[in-house]
Amino acid sequence: MKTYQAKNEELDPKWYLVNAEGKILGRLSTELAKILRGKNKPTYTPHLDTGDFVIVVNAGKVTLTGKKMKDKIYYHHTGYPGGIKETNAEKLLAKKPTEMIRIAVKGMLPKNSLGRQMLRKLKIYAGPNHPHEAQRPISLEL
Repeated sequence: MKTYQAKNEELDPKWYLVNAEGKILGRLSTELAKILRGKNKPTYTPHLDTGDFVIVVNAGKVTLTGKKMKDKIYYHHTGYPGGIKETNAEKLLAKKPTEMIRIAVKGMLPKNSLGRQMLRKLKIYAGPNHPHEAQRPISLEL
């Protein structure tokens, strides 16, 4: 008995469409990360990008539980000494509605070049419209 290893030629990525309206950020992000890694497929191979493309619409309408909208802090550094900046989830959602989902999913992917390749297959849009109609995405209910 041999362990199956997927080959690059055998991979056929699909496109999925996810509506984030009213969804909880963490629960949505875990499912998105699972699809991007390919863990929902029987052909999952750890050293290959066997995942699918995911289009997320209505990212500006994602929710957080409890008081996290006011209490959760996001940090980033400008690159200059003393240049650490912070913003809460409410302001981040108002200013950059797609960033909350991108940050959450990025933290759930591998921290290497394979993880960066997987993150490029995540397309996030604040509103209900997206430019990927030609790929005929399959609507996915999470």
